[in-house]
Amino acid sequence: MLSIDPSEMTERENYKFLIGSIIPRPIAFVTSISEEANLNGAPFSYFNIVSSNPPMISLAIQRSKGKQKDTARNILHSKEFVVHIVDEQNVEKINKTAASLPSNESEIGLAKLTPIDSVKISVPGVKEAKIRMECTLEHSLELGGHDSPGCDLIIGKVVQFHIEEEIYKNGRIDPHGLGAVSRLAGTNYAKIGDLFSLERPK
Repeated sequence: MLSIDPSEMTERENYKFLIGSIIPRPIAFVTSISEEANLNGAPFSYFNIVSSNPPMISLAIQRSKGKQKDTARNILHSKEFVVHIVDEQNVEKINKTAASLPSNESEIGLAKLTPIDSVKISVPGVKEAKIRMECTLEHSLELGGHDSPGCDLIIGKVVQFHIEEEIYKNGRIDPHGLGAVSRLAGTNYAKIGDLFSLERPK
């Protein structure tokens, strides 16, 4: 077995090692509002659950050459954002929002996504997601980087859930009905495949 010291690898080599080994990764499509009131949308696969009491999620938004991304800047300014689960039906549209656009242009229009008002926050979500979560900013941290931060870690508290009725029965979500897709390395994605169960030890 190879043993590798990450301090002896480039940032790109570490990136490729991490995204190739930590798989599959759930994908959050995040909408946020800029100071100029533009609706921004972007996908992130450094995303997961933090807590269920209260419900909280995390986003690690990587900086490019030390420059903060629009999503992180918007969240830190407005303290609000919406997280959507990327699924088989919306993944192609969501992929279009990964394009690099000027901060005054909306990825929502580019991808032909449909804005929908939120209930408890001012940031709209998009209609094309089967699950969306309205979030308020709980914590933020600047992490990593030798000369300047390499990442903005965002912890959001979920203040409202939205889910398609057809996939939510008796308090449980049908994984095949949701059809969530996950991120692998490169241009690869994965679907929900075969499921299996294991009883947890008592």
